[in-house]
Amino acid sequence: MTSTQRNEDRPPLKLGLFMPNCSSAYSISSRKTDPDDWTFESNLKIAWRAEQLGFDLLFPVSKWRGYGGVTNYLGTSLETMTWAAALLARTVRIQVFSTVHVPIFHPVVTAKMGSTLAHLSHDRWGLNVVSGWSEREFGMMGVEVLPHAARYQRTAAYIEILKGLWTSEPGSFSHDSPWYHIKDGEVLPQPARPPVIANAGNSEDAREMTARLCDWAFMAVESIEGGAALAADFKRRATRYQRTVHCAVYPYVLWRQTAAEAEAERQRIIEAMDRVATENWVRGLFAQSESFDPSQFSLESFAFGAGALPILGDAEGVIGKIEQLYAAGIDAVLMVLDSYYDDLARFEREIMPGLRALKVIA
Repeated sequence: MTSTQRNEDRPPLKLGLFMPNCSSAYSISSRKTDPDDWTFESNLKIAWRAEQLGFDLLFPVSKWRGYGGVTNYLGTSLETMTWAAALLARTVRIQVFSTVHVPIFHPVVTAKMGSTLAHLSHDRWGLNVVSGWSEREFGMMGVEVLPHAARYQRTAAYIEILKGLWTSEPGSFSHDSPWYHIKDGEVLPQPARPPVIANAGNSEDAREMTARLCDWAFMAVESIEGGAALAADFKRRATRYQRTVHCAVYPYVLWRQTAAEAEAERQRIIEAMDRVATENWVRGLFAQSESFDPSQFSLESFAFGAGALPILGDAEGVIGKIEQLYAAGIDAVLMVLDSYYDDLARFEREIMPGLRALKVIA
């Protein structure tokens, strides 16, 4: 079966960027091509270029403090509600997400801010909901990190509140749960349609909550085969609720003239690993997450891309691997790049024509 035959019944793959709104994004390494990528000026240039090329999605990471070491990994960052507002005001087509930590933003506040962002952008805003796992970040605020299952129960209530405020008759929405008590709630203006909601958890609790309530599953996977299995699981679960969930992965896309040159560049990044920051990152992640098996990961695997799926090679090899992701049921790639602005120009010249030829992208 040809790629054309296999792909013709599916919408094309959505192209997106996991944006560098934080310092040292996204390798936990002192080898950083552009240390000022995190600035708004740089993010705006990247967003404009991505929109010009027909990209669909921009995702940020939300961080409140860094992870120490020589890089203080992700320590300097742009908050994502205000970041999204600025980008949406200066773009015309691309969809921009905010990432919100449930323990920090009350759902009525998020609903109001989200409605405002939807209003000013003609419904191009989306929300990535994070249940909250980082004791390092939340501890400085005195915010308790709940047990894993309780976190996702609270997140389910959170999303139900958002949807209720965005769709109910003004003044008619009420909610009562162990986490929130809302009486006669309203948010005006309401969005013309409920904003798209994504969730990044892969645990059993996260999968079930995402299948029932979210539009996108933002998946961390170690391989293309693992992405295929996880995407199929999310979609099976959503079918039980008579819903559709789309699946996105975040690959670190790195290509050079030869596959050997690309691998050598990855090794240079790993050799410059910020060990202290990497250990702090991994320690917090494994302590609070049920979706990562520590035996499947090494410090080096996090030094390159902080858990992103490595997509390396020459241009032809990268095209083939992205096509494999699409064939595996992945609906979007939120790419991490070595040098975002320059690599987008190279991606247009060297990767996009091949993806179009395979009918992976429009």
